[in-house]
Amino acid sequence: MLLQFLKSSFLILCLITLSTAHTAGRKKEYMKPSKEELKKKLTPLQYKVTQKDGTERPFDNEYWDNKKDGIYVDIVSGEPLFSSTHKYKSGTGWPSFFQPLVKENIVEKTDRKLFMTRTEVRSRHGDSHLGHVFTDGPQPTGLRYCMNSAALRFIPKEKLKEEGYEEFMYLFETETENKDKKEN
Repeated sequence: MLLQFLKSSFLILCLITLSTAHTAGRKKEYMKPSKEELKKKLTPLQYKVTQKDGTERPFDNEYWDNKKDGIYVDIVSGEPLFSSTHKYKSGTGWPSFFQPLVKENIVEKTDRKLFMTRTEVRSRHGDSHLGHVFTDGPQPTGLRYCMNSAALRFIPKEKLKEEGYEEFMYLFETETENKDKKEN
């Protein structure tokens, strides 16, 4: 009976180890919730912007003048989109970035609304309307990703690990911290 118990325990331990090893290297999966879930989760403005391609008012939104260190994720799916390290003051009244944090999470589409051609920016996994990208931004890219705060959720650098975004901590480490890591 003891031998059977040990064999069973060993088998369970092996399965747990294999399961952990299999999921440890896997990337986080981002998904769009159902329409019903989104209506419960989002404010009316967030829903209008992300699901109905709306635009919030300039200078009257949450992040246009946010100067804190952290990242911006899709309010719908949580996928990482932009970093405060790439944010700049554009004078437009909306949060603006010269490049995305994770290019693969950004989808660009031609937008011919409002009698002009623009490039719409959407999130890949959440399919959220985020804003537009223009070619009048600063170097090094010359781009201005002009985003709606209502489509974003800001995660301060102090909460990155807690919220599962520790892979982006390197953006906010000083040269001294990086040097100390290499030496240890």
